[in-house]
Amino acid sequence: MHRGADGAAGDVGHTQVTVEDVSEAPACRCGNSGCVEAYAGGWALVRDLREAGRDVATVNDAVRLIRGGDLVAVRLARRAARILGGAIADTVNLFNPRVIAIGGQLAHTDEQLFAGIREIVYRRSLPLATRNLQIARSDLDPHAGILGLAQLLVDGIYTPERVQELIDGAVV
Repeated sequence: MHRGADGAAGDVGHTQVTVEDVSEAPACRCGNSGCVEAYAGGWALVRDLREAGRDVATVNDAVRLIRGGDLVAVRLARRAARILGGAIADTVNLFNPRVIAIGGQLAHTDEQLFAGIREIVYRRSLPLATRNLQIARSDLDPHAGILGLAQLLVDGIYTPERVQELIDGAVV
């Protein structure tokens, strides 16, 4: 896990991207525009499906349309996958991870999403960085958030300095 100096690292969803055939970048929930999330997040897919005339209220509705083969939903999911793949490729080139775990509701579109992500990651990343790379759906859904929080707490409580203080305090 890479948190950065102030705990704000690793959020590829707010990397700004330029998408072909888009004249005005969509607004993101973070206040910026053109973020990966604003194009490829579940809420963004729901927004785009509604604009295309589809009756969707939730990300699960969008997933059902994608898995059901709705042409507009599949096209939007593939575009989202390529955009996400670009951000992931940049991350792979910077950090050379062993595993990229994709979570969230859209990960349940299975290969509709993963094929596009893999296509871009393997095209844009160095072969050395992708030789052993695994891109898979997270097994932690829906527990990813709470497990991540638990890991952050453990990391904070059991820093080497803190453990040494506990040891020094125990030896009297």
